[in-house]
Amino acid sequence: MSPLIFLKLLAIFVTIGIGWVAGRCKPFAGGEAARILSNAAFYVFAPALLFRATARIDLGTLPWQALGAFFVPVVGWMLLVYLQQRRCRAAAAARPAAAQPAVRAITASFGNNAQLGIPMAAALFGEIGLQLHLSIVSLHALILLTVLTLLVERDLAHAMARDAGAPASLSRTLLLTARNTVIHPIVLPVLAGMAWNLTGAPIPGPIDEVLQMLGTAVVPLCLVAIGLSLGHYGLRGAAGPALLLAAAKLLAQPALVLAVGYGMGLRGLALAVIVMAAAMPTGSNALMFAQRYRSGEAEATAAIVISTLAFAATAPLWLLLTQWLS
Repeated sequence: MSPLIFLKLLAIFVTIGIGWVAGRCKPFAGGEAARILSNAAFYVFAPALLFRATARIDLGTLPWQALGAFFVPVVGWMLLVYLQQRRCRAAAAARPAAAQPAVRAITASFGNNAQLGIPMAAALFGEIGLQLHLSIVSLHALILLTVLTLLVERDLAHAMARDAGAPASLSRTLLLTARNTVIHPIVLPVLAGMAWNLTGAPIPGPIDEVLQMLGTAVVPLCLVAIGLSLGHYGLRGAAGPALLLAAAKLLAQPALVLAVGYGMGLRGLALAVIVMAAAMPTGSNALMFAQRYRSGEAEATAAIVISTLAFAATAPLWLLLTQWLS
């Protein structure tokens, strides 16, 4: 492991540790402090980051073959986990929260491709590999969070109709799902950013400076929120499901991306970059999503910590495998 990646991992754990220590102190006791921080990231800082990133994407220069080899299996894996969790939820007597399938799906598929992935790509693959990785980052949240928001809002609309004791009207369910998906702190800034992008106009300097300042706060806020959440929930009771979700993220997802990318003819640097992007540990967006819908917060927190720890062991294996295949 290069010193740069080691320092990034160390910084992540130190920041989470600061949050954990704070969570043991009286002013931050209870789960509400983590939820407030996560809500601040979800409703204020992440929208600024997503709008700015989407508005600045150069769609004409994106490497679409490599992006397809990454996003097709990643989205497919995410949907597979979601459908499997929906079947389990339907068969369970306890019937957990309607948002649980989507929360587990994001935990098993959404990687830390920004804070950890960018320095890793720069250290291992140089400028060309970093450019490809940044192309993945530019579409990562846009695609995965938009799809999952649509799914979870549909599930919540069905749950509302069921709880009201009335049969779910297809038109009402579709209307409620569409409204809650579009008027959403993640999807709406993405759509607004894409609309701005299509105009071809640059973001005015003062506005861009404000958006950049707000966007830089997302990562530290989320990491401290993870520490606070870990201090509140701990690992007891969540370690079993979290281990499975971490294994799904670190092992199953990169294996699918490797198979698809190799089958599409990708070799060498391009194959290594997309596989390593898929092999990133679970990102903090999983906790933001869980706390937004108040479902699976302990599992998401534990999966982030466990997968980040285990990444130090799994990452070299994927690098060796891609080099051997190439």
